[in-house]
Amino acid sequence: MRKFLKGRNLLLAMLLIVSAILAACGGSSSGDADDKEKSYKLKMSVTVSDSSTWYEAAKKLADDMDKETDGRIKIEVFTNEQLSGGDSGKAVEGLAKGSIDLTFNSTIIYSILDQRFGVTSAPFLLKDHSEVDKVFNGEGGEKLKGLLAEKGVQALGYGENGFRQITNSKREIKLPEDLNGLKIRIPGITMYTDLYRSLGTDPATMTFSEVFTALQQGTIDGQENPIDVIASSKLDEVQDYLTLWNYSYDPLVLGMNKKLYDSLSDADRELFDRLGKEAAAYQVKIAREKEASQIEDLKAKGMNVYTPTDAELESFKKAVQPIYDKYTDIWGEDLLKAFTP
Repeated sequence: MRKFLKGRNLLLAMLLIVSAILAACGGSSSGDADDKEKSYKLKMSVTVSDSSTWYEAAKKLADDMDKETDGRIKIEVFTNEQLSGGDSGKAVEGLAKGSIDLTFNSTIIYSILDQRFGVTSAPFLLKDHSEVDKVFNGEGGEKLKGLLAEKGVQALGYGENGFRQITNSKREIKLPEDLNGLKIRIPGITMYTDLYRSLGTDPATMTFSEVFTALQQGTIDGQENPIDVIASSKLDEVQDYLTLWNYSYDPLVLGMNKKLYDSLSDADRELFDRLGKEAAAYQVKIAREKEASQIEDLKAKGMNVYTPTDAELESFKKAVQPIYDKYTDIWGEDLLKAFTP
């Protein structure tokens, strides 16, 4: 009898031990609850100053996230690429590697990681905002999201730096021949260099902080940028002519380090997806509203503002065909097709 009781007690003890082990290993619902309540203090980099629509959108994301999580997820926004020593290229590299949690950057900067990102700014590919919205809310946006994921970045939404326009101090630009011989400052990527050479200009690269002085001193004749940059930098003081040719679209990526994103609970991922998309859409809305008034202000300040006719734009499209001949293979035909409205 004693042997039976002893054996029974041993069996009960073993069952209790096994139950305890199973409880410890199988407590997934408890673990999920812990994950959902995990706190985060994240850092976000924005290329430009706190007076920009970029910052307003980043601040909206930070404020909305703080409110919806009761302060559990905090996002600190750093302007002027403070987290990367003022270098936008290092910012997207830091985002991909995980040393920066979130950024708002142009796809032009992402071209440093992979030339395929240049397809979003292909010359005269997108005509207006309706075509932009169609592409980025459709296959183009999905393809871009996949390309970003390959580089370790989760796209939460797409903002807008805008269509890039051209200014100069010499003459009105209506046709490709009007560009002949002009020295134009451009972004420092190969596609833009090839593009402006095909248009007969002498392209120059320099940091934007040097552009106003270079224009003032006549070192360069002109530059190209979205309207917000032209207006906020007061280029009307050193440039007489502005051509609204919408030659290259400049999208922004509200990106998050993908490894960090994937480590979040399902609920937190859904929260970042929703609030990120809302913040990006908000930036697009206020950027477009601001641009219309800025163009009127530039006119009022004396700038000669010209909008090319459809026929004139066709002549520019023909002039830049060599870019498509060279870069279609680099971008990939499928990717280019996805961004073609």
